Formats: sequence, C-alpha cells, structure tokens
Amino acid sequence: MRPSGRQLNELRPVTIETGITRHAEGSCLIKIGGTHVICTATLDERVPPFLKNSGLGWVTAEYGMLPRATHTRMQREAKRGQSGRTQEIQRLIGRSLRAGLDRVALGERQVTIDCDVIQADGGTRCAAITGGWVALKLAVNKLRKAGDVLSDPLTDPVAAVSCGIYAGQELLDLDYAEDSEAGVDGNFILTASGRLVEVQMSAEGRTFDRAQMDSLLNLAQTGVAQLVDAQLAAVA
Repeated sequence: MRPSGRQLNELRPVTIETGITRHAEGSCLIKIGGTHVICTATLDERVPPFLKNSGLGWVTAEYGMLPRATHTRMQREAKRGQSGRTQEIQRLIGRSLRAGLDRVALGERQVTIDCDVIQADGGTRCAAITGGWVALKLAVNKLRKAGDVLSDPLTDPVAAVSCGIYAGQELLDLDYAEDSEAGVDGNFILTASGRLVEVQMSAEGRTFDRAQMDSLLNLAQTGVAQLVDAQLAAVA
C-alpha cells in the first residue's frame, strides 16, 4: 500500500486553472496533489543574440520555489544566489518545451516561461513542465488570434511525470513521502505522440535492471497520456 493509498499506477489528482494572472500572455496554476506551481508565459519580439536574424524562435524558462513551499523555510535565491539544482531544472524545462516546438513557425521571437513553486510535495519539475506547456500554448494562441503566426508552432504537447521503485514496487507519480524513500526514482518527459524528450533516472541505495526501467517507462507513458488530456482540456 502506498502512503497516500493510491494504486501503483494512479496519478495524484490533477487540476489546471488558466488565466490566473492579469498581465502575462499565458498563465496557469497547476496542482498535482500537494504540488502547486504557477506558470506564466511572456512574449518578447526579441531573441537572444545568437539567434538574431536567424528567423528562428526560442523558448526559455526560469524556475524557483517560494520560501515556505517546503516543510521548512528556505532563503530566497535572490538573497543567497541561484543553486545548481535551480539552474539544472530551468534548463530542463526550456529544452523540454522546445522539443514540441516548430521554431520556424514561431518566428523570430522569444517566449519566457516562469515557473514558481508555491507548494512542494514531490515532482515539482514535472509539474512545471506540464503547466509550462499550458502557459506557452495560451501565449501562442494569442499570437495566432492576432495573426502574428500563421500556423500553430506547438507541434506536439509535452508533459512530464515521475516514476520510481518504492518498497519494492514500481510506482507512478511519486509524492514526497515516496520520493524521499525510493530505491530508484526518475523523471520522464514525453510528447503526446509518445516520443521521449528526456529521461532522468538514478538508483538511491539499490540498482535496477532493464525490465524495471521498461516497466517504469510504461507507467510514465500512461501518466503522461492522462496529463496531456488535462492540458488539452485546460486550453480548449
């Protein structure tokens, strides 16, 4: 039995509320169980210098956690400096979202996705990627409505979920109680069509074999399919 009482292949409850901020071109609050993340998308007609006059668009991301997103208060990174973990996660979010993007169709403009964790209970980077795609889609819809892009540059939804081995069982969507004790944990980023974007897996006290990795991937595909359904419902 999982600490939460969920089935082995059961996601935590997922809700996505859109339009939660007044000024951002796209925004949502994604809740996956006890993990809550605000995602906003900002359009900019400029691109980084290395893309100037290339005709290609760009998506980048920033990620952060509020001081009391966790059990104990953390100092704000604006005060203590950005951690390596934060840098790694925001790069992951950016390249994950670019995986489902036609950069030519977007045109020479940049979209910045800001992901702010207001409450953490495991899987924050996965929630940020999943909610980040929703915010990006809403921003792109504004471009299309204004006639600034002719075709949808988002070719394939992207979502992410964690899976791992806890108490000898392969589980979908680890919460903090499971993640902190898992023998193996991983983050799986996939497109709606089932293409792999990135897999991050590590053994924490025990190793795993190919069959277990395949089993976790199968769980991830099941979870991502449900997350994509929630994404599409949110932006419909």
